[in-house]
Amino acid sequence: MSTLVIVESPTKARTIRNFLPKSFQVEASMGHVRDLPQSASDIPASVKSEEWAKLGVNVDADFEPLYIIPDDKKKIVRDLKAALKDATELILATDEDREGESISWHLLQLLQPKVPTKRMVFHEITAEAIRDALQNCRTIDEKLVHAQETRRILDRLVGYTLSPLLWKKISWGLSAGRVQSVAVRLIVNRERERRAFKSGSFWDLKANLYAPEHEFPAQLVSVGGRQVASGKDFDESTGKIAAGRNVLLLDEAAAIALQNRLTGKVWTVTNQEERPNTRKPSPPFTTSTLQQEANRKLRLSARDTMRVAQALYEQGYITYMRTDSVHLSQQAISAARQCVEQMYGANYLSPKPRQYSTKSKGAQEAHEAIRPAGETFRTPKQTGLTGREAALYDLIWKRTVASQMADAQQTLISVQVQVEDALFRASGKRIDFAGFFRAYVEGSDDPDAALEGQEVVLPRMAVGDHPNCQQIAPIGHETQPPARYSEATLVKMLESEGIGRPSTYASIIGTICDRGYVQVLNNALVPTFTAFAVTSLLEEHFPKFVDPGFTSKMEQTLDDISTGSVEWLPYLREFYSGSQGLNSQVKERDSQIDGETARTVVLEGLEDFKIKIGKFGPYIQKVDGETTISASIPQDLTPADLVPEKIEVLLKQKLEGPDQLGIDPESGEPIFVLMGQYGPYVQLGKATDEKPKPKRASLPKGVKPEQATLQMAIDLLQMPRTLGLHPVTGKKVQANLGRFGPYVVHDQGKDGKDYRSLKGDDNPYTVTFERALELLAQPKAVRGASAKVLRALGEHTEDGEPVELIEGKYGPYVKHGKVNVSLPKEQSPDDITLEQAITLLETKKGTTKTTTKKKATTTKTTTKTATKTTAAKTTKKAAAKPAAAKTTRTSAKKATAKS
Repeated sequence: MSTLVIVESPTKARTIRNFLPKSFQVEASMGHVRDLPQSASDIPASVKSEEWAKLGVNVDADFEPLYIIPDDKKKIVRDLKAALKDATELILATDEDREGESISWHLLQLLQPKVPTKRMVFHEITAEAIRDALQNCRTIDEKLVHAQETRRILDRLVGYTLSPLLWKKISWGLSAGRVQSVAVRLIVNRERERRAFKSGSFWDLKANLYAPEHEFPAQLVSVGGRQVASGKDFDESTGKIAAGRNVLLLDEAAAIALQNRLTGKVWTVTNQEERPNTRKPSPPFTTSTLQQEANRKLRLSARDTMRVAQALYEQGYITYMRTDSVHLSQQAISAARQCVEQMYGANYLSPKPRQYSTKSKGAQEAHEAIRPAGETFRTPKQTGLTGREAALYDLIWKRTVASQMADAQQTLISVQVQVEDALFRASGKRIDFAGFFRAYVEGSDDPDAALEGQEVVLPRMAVGDHPNCQQIAPIGHETQPPARYSEATLVKMLESEGIGRPSTYASIIGTICDRGYVQVLNNALVPTFTAFAVTSLLEEHFPKFVDPGFTSKMEQTLDDISTGSVEWLPYLREFYSGSQGLNSQVKERDSQIDGETARTVVLEGLEDFKIKIGKFGPYIQKVDGETTISASIPQDLTPADLVPEKIEVLLKQKLEGPDQLGIDPESGEPIFVLMGQYGPYVQLGKATDEKPKPKRASLPKGVKPEQATLQMAIDLLQMPRTLGLHPVTGKKVQANLGRFGPYVVHDQGKDGKDYRSLKGDDNPYTVTFERALELLAQPKAVRGASAKVLRALGEHTEDGEPVELIEGKYGPYVKHGKVNVSLPKEQSPDDITLEQAITLLETKKGTTKTTTKKKATTTKTTTKTATKTTAAKTTKKAAAKPAAAKTTRTSAKKATAKS
């Protein structure tokens, strides 16, 4: 008797094995085993001629999805089928959310088990949770499967219908998405608000006052009984005081005059108030609040947060990380309260256990918040975790424990001080009882330090006291435009609007960055000019599909499908094939959309110029009589910062040539400062037939063209500096400036180049040959921003060359020689084996025939498959094997559809 248990990942499989009897065999599906075709080459030849095949969904036959087994999953499916032959029972133990339910359903369809089959779900991987789950198995929930499949089909229909239109009208390679396009629109609208914003300026006074044994600040609030203007009094569209606000607007001259008038006068306390304030702890983490807090505190992207949380869950450290719920089980509440009592004392416990209720729209997925796993919570130190895993676990542990702690008790203090007819206010805060602050303070990594920072101590004063004025100074202010979205604030906005689901936010943000719609600058999401063009086209011609309200209703409908209150098939028909459906709208609008107009970005205040999306990026165009002048827009110039003055500089450079900084004393050639696609740079001389590519050097980060000096340019153009010849190889040793800062390099010829970053006070313009040799002799440090070797997996079975796991800019990948393969998103880098890596590498090689002899155990079926695949590569019309496709649902599925 043996039971086959299938989970998604090897890490999860390894952890679960520890809690199951020896008769249980646990295998990993590596995520989804079937999906819609990703490219034309994946479409089976039997349906390739069908018009619907490019969608991967048969819109003429009840939206029948065309499922295929991707190349990198074929071996996994074969292995699972082989394991099932020896099993007397099958348990599908994929994640407990909709996607996990869908994976189990696909496995059931592919494996066609002839043994009893059960569905097992759990929200944490502990001995007790697995034991309880085994005793409470169920069947697959068809409603959840319908909801997930409808979501997948909707996403495919929107993406594969609108995206080709964007390719034709704007630029090749663009994409539209049911949720991603709405997210991009939110970011674009915020940038529009920043462009429309008019800054206002105002002044006030700040005084440093001294009462017995303590100095404290006070801010001017009114003069002659009239409130002094502050930022909240300004109209963002005019930069002036908003209508109806009777406030006193001080300019610099008035502030200085008031300063002079008040200097040396007597200050008197006229009022003092103390108001008690209670702070309650935040609920435990949901997926979205974890992403937000990890972004704020740990500077982790949503994608990285989910990647790390997935690893923690699969290793048994935390509960399931895709959840909308803030609910805690009685077990979790007991464990949290035990931690509080042991670490902080009983007086820090909340008087009674706290239970939280979920308020987000359409909350579903798992039924408990994200928390440490188990009946007792391991402290962060007890886990032995390191790096990002330790930091994220620490965050989850603190938030969960704090949720069962007592309220923080504070006293807010306000003191009013009068001098002449001017009124100043000083504000303080006293923490009377720290409560949950002892464990967790939002936005701070160190609760003890945060407690100190939260207290603002004021000296004891009474009405009638006369504090001494140590200093009084005028302070100028400017109102600020609305802040750009960070990942944290965008996730918060998406959740509040009911757009998408927390489990999808990481992939949404990742997609819009990968597609070039958004770039991340200083943790802010900044839209590109392409994002403006795409958003404008969709707003004008397909407003419904970028309307947050419409998208929110779609999410609610998908939730209703999961409960069975809405039928999935009629909804799909109306959405795609209805009179106002997506298909008919695209066909109708195609001929109405002018490509030239679609490629033009309209920005307020730039009516005299045209901003266009070109083959090589955005550019500016201006018609001057019969002459049209064009200039590329530098990459670091954002839409909100593009103003007429900057445009004129770019066009002037194009029309009149670059500004000359001076003459290079060594060559006698002029040195120019120019603005290029990748930012400002200096250039030695002009391009000629004899010298088509003059020497150039980028200005250091943060240096504007107008700040460049002749000496700075001379220094930059010296790079790279040759310092000498290496005593061992006789090859050059040079100093230079690079993307990641200054460095020295030793050119070793055929052996490549050896780099070392300059440290501390090292200067690339003055570093000596001896110092360079000293740095090169040190062990090579791996730069975090570039590719680094995580670990060697072993030698390839074909050629004995090393197979390595690399951490790259866009995530981990496997490397063998010149072949690189990204890890599937469900594959944890910690678990990948040499065998799995070789399988991935084989899929990357494609379907080219290998010269290596097959093992004696290779079956005829495998040989035929390889032959077909090889043949498919030789003809343009060939496609993936029909055997890999599943073109029809099961009869049971059809019966459900008809009902």
